[in-house]
Amino acid sequence: MKDSWFRGETKKKAIQMFAGTYTAIVTPFTRDGKVDYARFKELIEFQIEGGVEGIVPVGTTGESPTLDFEEHEKVIETTLDVVRGRVKVIAGTGANSTDEALRLTKHAKDAGADASLQVTPYYNKPNALGLTRHFSAVADLGLPVVLYNVPGRAGKEIPVEVVAELSKHPNIVAIKEAAGSVDRVSQILTHCDIVVLSGDDSLALPMMSVGGKGVISVASNVAPRAVSDMVRHALAGRWDAARAMHLKYYRLFTGLFMDTNPIPVKAALARMGRIEEVYRLPMCEMPDALKPRLETIMKEVGLI
Repeated sequence: MKDSWFRGETKKKAIQMFAGTYTAIVTPFTRDGKVDYARFKELIEFQIEGGVEGIVPVGTTGESPTLDFEEHEKVIETTLDVVRGRVKVIAGTGANSTDEALRLTKHAKDAGADASLQVTPYYNKPNALGLTRHFSAVADLGLPVVLYNVPGRAGKEIPVEVVAELSKHPNIVAIKEAAGSVDRVSQILTHCDIVVLSGDDSLALPMMSVGGKGVISVASNVAPRAVSDMVRHALAGRWDAARAMHLKYYRLFTGLFMDTNPIPVKAALARMGRIEEVYRLPMCEMPDALKPRLETIMKEVGLI
């Protein structure tokens, strides 16, 4: 195993660095289908102004499956260039091929990312030993790893016992939980010392009530101040204030998943005038029947 990125700090102290709100940022495209780096930079500034603790480029919300290697790496580099250390960057560098994940993660590490987000290898559905070897190989590169448990997308969950085993690695510091289960968060925190970040905005506060430390958020793309304030209230123990914000924005948290992510959030950002509403196939615009519902939600929470 290579030297830990933490350079002698205790893991317990280091993992506290990853509490807060992290925006799973969209990748905007121009009308001709190219990555819109100008709009992307503006989105990052909007997030920083909104008080988030970090940016997560090229994750599910960033349409990573449709970006080629060169675009993937350039989006991460652009994020780091704009951020300039003002917030953390957790680069989405996961893959269902370990060699691919290693290549992307090595690039992110060399570029200066703070951590990598590592999705469960999708489609090939490795067993527990394969999962352990895959994530450990990536963590051995020396960049902190945030595991990403999303069985709805990957077709396979990371078993709690595998999370517990992986948490012993000095560079595996957190897990993004997008399995929709607060009970699973309790199981994880019972068995190991790792930061749990919700992967569902609607479950961020419930997960924090049992020990989660924040959220990797879709909703913060459009409402960064609201989400980051809610999470900070919860981290500070101001549960009444956090609950009030959760209930105010709950319709947004759930409404942004009325269609496959990131379709609704890109539609919302386009309605706010922040990006062009362009997707790459197989992603496409939402059905016309859903558009009035999204419009109503955005008006109700004051986004338009």
